[in-house]
Amino acid sequence: MRLAFMGTPDFAVPSLAELIASGHEVVAVYSQPPKPRGRGQKLTPSPVHAFAETMGLPVFTPASMKAPDAIETFASLDLDAACVVAYGQILKAEVLSAPRLGCFNLHGSLLPRWRGAAPIQRAIMAGDRQTGVQIMRMSEGLDEGAILLSEVLPIAPDDTAATLSDRMATTGATLWTRALAAIERGGVTETEQAGEVTYARKITPAEARIDWTRPAAELDCHIRGLSPFPGAWFEAPGPDGPVRVKALMSAPVAQGSGAPGEVLDGDLLIGTGDGAVRLLRVQREGKAAQGPADFLRGFALPVGTILG
Repeated sequence: MRLAFMGTPDFAVPSLAELIASGHEVVAVYSQPPKPRGRGQKLTPSPVHAFAETMGLPVFTPASMKAPDAIETFASLDLDAACVVAYGQILKAEVLSAPRLGCFNLHGSLLPRWRGAAPIQRAIMAGDRQTGVQIMRMSEGLDEGAILLSEVLPIAPDDTAATLSDRMATTGATLWTRALAAIERGGVTETEQAGEVTYARKITPAEARIDWTRPAAELDCHIRGLSPFPGAWFEAPGPDGPVRVKALMSAPVAQGSGAPGEVLDGDLLIGTGDGAVRLLRVQREGKAAQGPADFLRGFALPVGTILG
């Protein structure tokens, strides 16, 4: 099939690689424009953009797919279909209807649960036991389209947003070949979404701060769901004032008890509103991530210290 691929982050790269390996003709790759990164603020292409260039594919990075010239260029590609994975832009009706067979999206949840921007993080933060990847026909509504294919994945007790995202990206990529073959022959069954709708709103910096009054099980989900980015964080008392520390991995400890935010031992066991949570991986600002022993060698947190 003659395809356009639209995606931006690492999560989308396995899908593009799968489409290329399957022998489809990817005539255009769309991605978000390069962004300034690093100390020099050098413009850096997205992971999809960079991968597409290594494969010799033409890349388009319009600031807005709502612009008339962007819509005109897309329509002129004479596509059979467009495959979309975490592109990061809303597509208007003129774009969705331009390919002969339509536009299709790989979404990282079991819709209609967790429609929106951060489905993987929100699933872990909510304590969900399972999630999945689905290919749906795109409509103008936010993740409201009919479902073509699904694959259910368990969420492990030690999953972070990073580990779960990697598994989902790999599994989701394998759905494209089956989905496109069924679409092309007209044999695909499209199932309308049913059930309670929940929205995975974008993660805000304010909600990343750890509230130690919450139960340990909830805090563990909060920490793992935000790891590695943006990272759940707390403040620890330093010699020159409060120091921000990210918690990147944790485990709830039912038998622990203490005041919320209280350091309970020399191995980063921290009291919460109900039980305690052990911090297994932490990171100070400007430093590498560390385990408890290495962290505490360079940053003392005596038992009884209260974290903010």
